[in-house]
Amino acid sequence: MKMVGALLATFREVAGHTQRSLGEHFVVSEQQIASIEQGRRPLKPDLADQLDDLLDTKGALTAALAHMPEVDLVPLWAEEFLDREREAIAISSYENQVVPGLLQTEAYARAVFRSRVPVYDEEQISQLITARIKRQQILQDKEPPITCFVVWEPVLQAPFGGRTVWAEQLSHLRECSEFPGLMLQVLPLERTSHASLDGPFVLLETPEHQRLAYTENQRGSQLIADPHEVAILTQKCAMLRSQALTPEDTRDLLDRLLGEQ
Repeated sequence: MKMVGALLATFREVAGHTQRSLGEHFVVSEQQIASIEQGRRPLKPDLADQLDDLLDTKGALTAALAHMPEVDLVPLWAEEFLDREREAIAISSYENQVVPGLLQTEAYARAVFRSRVPVYDEEQISQLITARIKRQQILQDKEPPITCFVVWEPVLQAPFGGRTVWAEQLSHLRECSEFPGLMLQVLPLERTSHASLDGPFVLLETPEHQRLAYTENQRGSQLIADPHEVAILTQKCAMLRSQALTPEDTRDLLDRLLGEQ
């Protein structure tokens, strides 16, 4: 990634572009171009093709990508989602299987990854946990995104990873619920209506105010940019928040669960 980034920086400078002007040409942020050039962010194949055309590099960037080693543990759509999540100014999500990744403890995350079928080896698990914990830094940034998490109550009732891991995870959720700009709401099991029986999803708003959605299923993931599809999930999110406990009542529920330990 650093090699590809260095190539892009060289080609850009020879063509007389700044990071800003190159970003404006492709309607991406200057920060995104800088991240690619520094090797912190992967260059996507479609953007590589467009850059080769604009900078007249005879397919050099596309060829470089084609010969990069297969080292990533996440699929392309998930990789793109993680890129957008790092830059998002607002994040909303609904989860009905496990605690949202941004709110997981290290021990809980380990239990999640060890449950995968087919199984990961311990080295892969360690790499994935490191990446997940690093993601959570956005909640501690000087200007963190506005975040809203709606979690179905059975997720909090299931002692995933064992009683000790579960209690630690509940305590961490209680702590996170006090973060500025973070709203944690539990959707009670007793509710007689449910706006997202189709499963979990995440909504993102980029610094350019583009709205995106991300979903996962048994066999893959999908990053959604179509305004109509994103609008449907936005409506579902609004309904879920109205059906869920308030943040204050959610904290009371967590306190009761912790008191039962």
